[in-house]
Amino acid sequence: MLKELSIKNFAIIDDIQVQFTDGLNLLTGETGSGKSIIIEALEIVLGGRSSKDLIKSGEDKALIEALFFINDETKTLFKKYNFDFDENILILTKEIYRNYPSVSRLNGRPITLNDLKKVTTKLVDIFGQHEHQSLLNVSNHQMIIDSFGDDEFKELLTMIKRLYVEYAAEKKKLEELNISSYEREREIDLLKFQIYEIEEASLTLDDDENIENEYNRLSNVVDITRGINEVIEILNSSNFGSISILDLMDKSISILTDISKYDRELKSYLNELQEIRYSLQDISRALNQYGDSVEIDEERLFFLNDRLDLINKLKKKYGSTVAIILDYQKDLSEQYEKLINYEKEVERVQNNIEDYEAKLKKASNSLSNKRKDIALMLEEMLAKELVDLSMNNVKFKVNFENKTKISSSGIDNIEFLISTNPGEPPKPINRIVSGGEMSRIMLGFKNIIADNDKIPTMIFDEIDTGISGRTAQVVGEKIKKISKNHQVISISHLPQIAALADSHFVISKEIVNGKAQTRVSKITDDDRIVELARLLGGVDVTETTLQHAKEMIEMSKKIK
Repeated sequence: MLKELSIKNFAIIDDIQVQFTDGLNLLTGETGSGKSIIIEALEIVLGGRSSKDLIKSGEDKALIEALFFINDETKTLFKKYNFDFDENILILTKEIYRNYPSVSRLNGRPITLNDLKKVTTKLVDIFGQHEHQSLLNVSNHQMIIDSFGDDEFKELLTMIKRLYVEYAAEKKKLEELNISSYEREREIDLLKFQIYEIEEASLTLDDDENIENEYNRLSNVVDITRGINEVIEILNSSNFGSISILDLMDKSISILTDISKYDRELKSYLNELQEIRYSLQDISRALNQYGDSVEIDEERLFFLNDRLDLINKLKKKYGSTVAIILDYQKDLSEQYEKLINYEKEVERVQNNIEDYEAKLKKASNSLSNKRKDIALMLEEMLAKELVDLSMNNVKFKVNFENKTKISSSGIDNIEFLISTNPGEPPKPINRIVSGGEMSRIMLGFKNIIADNDKIPTMIFDEIDTGISGRTAQVVGEKIKKISKNHQVISISHLPQIAALADSHFVISKEIVNGKAQTRVSKITDDDRIVELARLLGGVDVTETTLQHAKEMIEMSKKIK
C-alpha cells in the first residue's frame, strides 16, 4: 500500500507530505486547489512522463517521493524482474531538473522508466487518466478472464504451459537439424575426424597420472640413481662420521637393553627403537633393489615423450583432462549418429512436434471453452453493475479470436469491447469511452474481480464526474466495498462519497508572498462535518447543511 507521498517544488506545491492509510482515503477541495496536481505527481513518480514546466517557479529542481509497504507476495513477484529488497519497504523517487535530465530511483538506485513500470503496474491502478488504466491494456484482458478460473481451469492452464515448453524444445531441435546437405556432410566429416583423432590415441582415465609419472622417472634416471646411492651409503657405510646409521641404531639398542632391566617403562622405547631399526634396514634393502631395476630406456622415453605431446595436443582441442576428452568423444559420437541417421531423427522430432501440437490443441480448445463460459458470466455481472451506476445503455462484450500460432497461454486473443449508445456495435474499450465513463466501468469491474485482483492500491480521479443523487450514493458504496480489500485513494466532489472516507484530506490553495501554494490537511470530526456541508451547499454553510452533513456521516458508519 502507498504509505506516504512527498512532493516538493512541483507546480503550485511548495512542500507537502501526505500520510495515507488502509481503506478509503478521500481528497476534497475547491476547484483549482491542486487535487489533480497531487494525482499527476503520483503518476509521474510511478513512471509517467515529466516536464520541466512542472518545476515550481523560481526553483531548479522538483522532487516527488512515494513510500510503499509491500507484502511478501509482492516482494516475490518483483524478484521475477530482478528487483530485490531486504525490507518490505519500497521507495520511488522522481527528481525533475530544470537544466538536466530527470532521474527515477527505486530504493535509491537509478531505474529506467520501462523497468519502473514493470514494478508500479503491480502496485497501483489509476482510473481517470488513461496512462495507468489496466483495463485499457489489451494484454491484461486475458489475465482478468483467467483470474476467475477455478482449480480445474488453473491445472489446465499449467498443463498447457508445460506442454508448450516441451513443444518449443522439439521445434528448436528441428531447426538445428534443418541444415543443408552440404553443411551436414561437412559436419559429418569434421565429427569423423575428431572422433578418429581421439579414438586413435587409445586414451584411458589413468593416462593423466601414469604416463607423466613414468616419463618423469625415465627422464631423470641419473638423478634418481645418484640420490638412491647417497641414501644407501648414509644408512650402511662408515662414511657418515665414524659409524653408519644402522650401526648407531644397534649401539643405541644395546644400551637400552642393558638399562631397561632397571625400569620396565624403558622397554617400550626399546621396542620402538628396534622397529625403527628394522624399518631402516628394510628401506635400505628396498632401495638397493629399486636402484638395480632403474636403467635408462631411451626407446621407452621417446615413446612416452611422443605420447605426452599427443595427449597435450588433444587437451588443447577437446578438454583440459583425459576424462573431459573422453566425455567429449561421447558427445561427438552422439552428434555423429544423429547426422548419419538424419532422416530418422527428423522424422522422430517431427512426430514429437505433431504429438505435442495435438495435445496442445485439445487442451487449448478446452481452456477456450472455459474462458468463454467465464466471459458470459462476466458480461452478465458487469451489466448489473452498470445499471447500478446509471449506465443502462452501455453494453459490454468479451471478444474472442484464435491466435495464428500455438502459445503457452492457449489459442485465444481476448479483447474487451464496449458500446455506449443503443444501436452502436461494440468497439475496443480504449477507443470510445471518456475518462469518467471508464472510471465507472472500471469501478464495476473492480467490484466483480476485487477478490482476485492482486494490485493493492487503486486511485479514482474524479470518478463522480457527471453523476449525483442515487447514482452518487451507489458509486460511493461500491468504492467503499472495494476499499475493504484494497487501499483506495479517491478525488471526489460529492458528499455522498466523502462521507464514507476512512481518512479525509482537504486540499486548499493559499496565497503566500503573492504566490499560490497548495496545502493538504487531514481532517476529522467537526472539520469533516464542515467540509461535507461545503460540498452539500457550496460557499454558504448553514445550520441546515451542517445538520445534513452530520447525518450523512452517521449514516455512513452503518455502511462501513
